[in-house]
Amino acid sequence: MARKFVAELLGTGLLVFFGVGAATLMFGFGFDGGSVAAGVVATALTFGLVLLALAYAIGPITGCHVNPAVTMGALFAGRVSIGEAVGYWIAQFAGGILGALLLWAMLDTSPLYSKSDTGLGADGWGTASDIHIGLGGAFLAEVVLTAMFVFIVLCVTSKAANAATAGVAIGLALTVAHLVGIPITGTSVNPARSLGPALILGGTALNQVWLFIVAPLVGGIVAAGLYHLVYATGSHVQEVAD
Repeated sequence: MARKFVAELLGTGLLVFFGVGAATLMFGFGFDGGSVAAGVVATALTFGLVLLALAYAIGPITGCHVNPAVTMGALFAGRVSIGEAVGYWIAQFAGGILGALLLWAMLDTSPLYSKSDTGLGADGWGTASDIHIGLGGAFLAEVVLTAMFVFIVLCVTSKAANAATAGVAIGLALTVAHLVGIPITGTSVNPARSLGPALILGGTALNQVWLFIVAPLVGGIVAAGLYHLVYATGSHVQEVAD
């Protein structure tokens, strides 16, 4: 379990460092060149490609959850025990916080960086959303996007799927979630990804972070329900990690 804890902590930290780092560079520093579309694509690809690489790097150890919502889906799908899930959640949130701290410590050495102006890729609704979406819309968006993502993760890691290509499908699913979600909420679909930056930024980001913890977890449960509905017999269920 210690090895799994370290793998999940490291994986979540790397996902936050690179993914949130890309979001901050694009939208905080303005390296999107004034094109929102370019910033969305660059950030979405970064999140997706990092997860794709991590899926093959630590997948054999933990299943590469690196996301409390994925662990929630795996728990309700019967892939992990409650004890394992709690261990994963602790490691993931710790990794998300450490990844965000490392990113902030690095960027803070730049004279162009300002925590209040540049931010740290935090998620949000209302004035913190590009389209100023309301609380209800933001909650629904996060549930739907997370459910889609976690459902795909559960399906491509079943016995009926091809394990060799699972990482590609998972990475692409996260990319699609970000392509749609960034203009809406900034895209969480991962409570650990949202908590780290929010703790550092405080203010609105911290006040709103509860939604980006609760909604993805709900989405993970919905995904597990859909998985059981599609694979009703349970014959295709495969343990995420031995």
